[in-house]
Amino acid sequence: MRLRSKLPVLTGSIRARRSMRHTEVMANIAIIGVGAIGSTLAAALQQTGRHELLLCTRRALTHPGVETPSGTVEIHALNLTHPNQSLHEGWTADWILVVTKTYATEAAADWFPLLLSPKTKVAILQNGVEHRDRFPDLAQDRIVPVIAQHPAERKPDGDILQRGPISLDVENTVAAQAFADLFSPGEVRTHEDFLSIAWRKLCVNAAGAVSALTLRPVAVLHQAAPARLAKDLAEECAAVGRAEGANLPEDMGQQVLDFYSAVSPDSINSLLADRQAGRPMESDARNGVIVRLGEKHGIATPLNRMAVTLLEAK
Repeated sequence: MRLRSKLPVLTGSIRARRSMRHTEVMANIAIIGVGAIGSTLAAALQQTGRHELLLCTRRALTHPGVETPSGTVEIHALNLTHPNQSLHEGWTADWILVVTKTYATEAAADWFPLLLSPKTKVAILQNGVEHRDRFPDLAQDRIVPVIAQHPAERKPDGDILQRGPISLDVENTVAAQAFADLFSPGEVRTHEDFLSIAWRKLCVNAAGAVSALTLRPVAVLHQAAPARLAKDLAEECAAVGRAEGANLPEDMGQQVLDFYSAVSPDSINSLLADRQAGRPMESDARNGVIVRLGEKHGIATPLNRMAVTLLEAK
């Protein structure tokens, strides 16, 4: 089923949307960065029927369709395109979801003066393992690091292809549980050992550099030689993760290959998508952090260093 209607794009003062079901609205949620993952989150939150969404983007959104496993949803939300715009009096964000690329962290923080109130919590949905470190000016107890596990990518027609159900991982804290309550049951999982979850995802992302280097989708990792390189990149990452305190299996590299073998061969990760589009890449957050923390622990990471060097040279 395809649900379509025009997104109300407001470029001046925002008039908060009120409906007959206002009493059912659970939270005012601002999403900063509405790319592939940000769009899937907006669609999931919208489908709960309980929230009011504000999308903070660089350009006005006109075609935010998300092809979910259960059908295509077009997002209905308020849209601001500059942090100097004004909100309707009385509208404050209960939650801010930062879903920008890591290289756009400073630009994301530019929205905070407009959106933050003393009670606002901030969920950081970015790649890597340095979620809190990127926002040192925020009180740490109001930050919820989030790992997004569901693959999504932008199609040539502008729609977002969500290749699996919403899958988010958070710490087992009061704030993180409040974040989980924003979504439908089962879409967010809490963990006592969130550090290990974050490093497992980083191992997957580190191996994904092979796609960006070869300019090929996941299919390249179904070949023997590129797969060996991906496995070795992941094993370097796992060694550093263990030194950081993560609980990672000895066969982490093989588990990463098993993960990619189950992924659609035409799937494109965000690093490859950014390189194809001529945008900056998150090579530092995905591979550079492995090199930096490896140096801290005296662990050699020559393959990740090579990957970062080549990607940054591009």
